[in-house]
Amino acid sequence: MHAEKPYRPASGWLPLFVCLLLFFGGIALLVFAARSENVPLVLASCGAMALSVLMLFGFMAIQPNQARVLLLFGTYKGSVRTSGFYWVNPFFSKKKISLRVRNFETGSSAVPETKDSSGRVTHKAGRTSGRPAKVNDRDGNPIEISAVVVWRVVNTAEALFEVDDFEDFVTVQSEAALRNLASRHPYDSEDHVMSLRGSTSEIGEQLKEDIQERLDKAGVDVIEARISHLAYAPEIAAAMLQRQQAQAVVAARTKIVEGAVGMVEMALDHLKRDNIVELDDERRAAMVSNLLVVLCSDRHTQPVVNTGSLYT
Repeated sequence: MHAEKPYRPASGWLPLFVCLLLFFGGIALLVFAARSENVPLVLASCGAMALSVLMLFGFMAIQPNQARVLLLFGTYKGSVRTSGFYWVNPFFSKKKISLRVRNFETGSSAVPETKDSSGRVTHKAGRTSGRPAKVNDRDGNPIEISAVVVWRVVNTAEALFEVDDFEDFVTVQSEAALRNLASRHPYDSEDHVMSLRGSTSEIGEQLKEDIQERLDKAGVDVIEARISHLAYAPEIAAAMLQRQQAQAVVAARTKIVEGAVGMVEMALDHLKRDNIVELDDERRAAMVSNLLVVLCSDRHTQPVVNTGSLYT
């Protein structure tokens, strides 16, 4: 593992003044040496101008939330995170890394920048829209799932040296973590077990931890990860919809029956308490049956008026 080392570069304004002084002073000295035909002065003026040109390679301007990783002939010298105008050893290789917060949707791919024959940019670099991954959940049901991952680079040395392409590494590992997570949990659950659809917050936190575990070696911090698309695969979507509808009907009927039984019990207690009518077991059973039919039916009931005696 490569630990990030802070590097404190010199301000670029004084070297810039020296560079300009050497360049224009070299030109003036070259003119004077050419008139006087002084060979040593000609060589000195050429050396001053060459040194000024060499110094130009040491200047760098760093924007906010950007960093430069400095290498000297393959040796890591440090990273500069502070924005400003600086001058460093001209022989340093300066690798630019963005520290800004970035996000992407799993299943999307990077689109490179395209230019025409004249060098004009015709299409800026970007990413395609994400395509949901098709994977089986814990119960073996094929589902489509995708997630949005928000991340940023926190260790420039690890991001540059530990992996070949840290942006591609983040994309691939996030996709793998999402597939692994989906296979460990059911799409939906009735026994209060953590599920993809019913435990959105918990699943998002677990996905974030899984991705972070895979990206620790790349110097990347995962800020947020959440499910952006979740659905059954098209080949079983209709069957699963019927099952969900049946479950909803059963749940609704259960509530109706519970309410109807309570109302029947309340009615019988009220009749007995106020001595409105005395019912034997047979008539009590008939009354309970009629009340349950009326209360539980999904259609309007047709009343039948008994004009005879109580027992006819």
